[in-house]
Amino acid sequence: MPWNPTQYLNFGSERLRPALDLLARVPLDRPITIVDLGCGAGNVTRVLQERWPDAAITGVDKSPQMLEQAARTASAIRWQNADLARWSSPQPVDLIYSNAALHWLDDHPRQGGVLAVQMPNNFGEASHTCAFDAAAAGSWRDRLAPLLRTAPVSPPAAYYDLLAPLCLRVEIWQTQYLHVLDGDNPVAEWTRGSLLVPLLEALQEDERTAFESDYRARLRAAYPPRA
Repeated sequence: MPWNPTQYLNFGSERLRPALDLLARVPLDRPITIVDLGCGAGNVTRVLQERWPDAAITGVDKSPQMLEQAARTASAIRWQNADLARWSSPQPVDLIYSNAALHWLDDHPRQGGVLAVQMPNNFGEASHTCAFDAAAAGSWRDRLAPLLRTAPVSPPAAYYDLLAPLCLRVEIWQTQYLHVLDGDNPVAEWTRGSLLVPLLEALQEDERTAFESDYRARLRAAYPPRA
């Protein structure tokens, strides 16, 4: 099941908030070269272009569907199809920016350059644990088990220890966002555009229906409607 730009952007405003918070902390006035790793449909890449219109910006993503959506809006941004796990820049870059992408990688230098990364750390929330439980509850458990990434993000202090010896300055912070979502079982629609993509892709059509039915039932219990 490929990435679906329409499904992913159903909650575009909510997904954009941590990206903008990260962008606000980038201490660069006039970067010449910018790379957006895991650019998806390009909604954040275009924000980078609005802030630095004179910069040469490249959006990198593995999904052809996402890049096709990104390219529909005319701009000077260069779009590149590449696997982030194998990508490397052919030249020094002023800013490497990555929003909600590097947590998909299992192992994750121009002087004065900036690395700005945002990763979700909600894998202990019901939105994710319900998926893990549903994956372990059906005949598909052996196929889905290798795809379950229950703790792909390390504690903030671990990233400080990793980066501090390599950087002049390290800024790390953690923010909890509370989103008010509308619709019937909206958390299921949210994760269908991200977390569930590799899981559903591994299942047959009838299994997808059964898995999603189980997952959605668990979510309804975990996230009942609130007044």
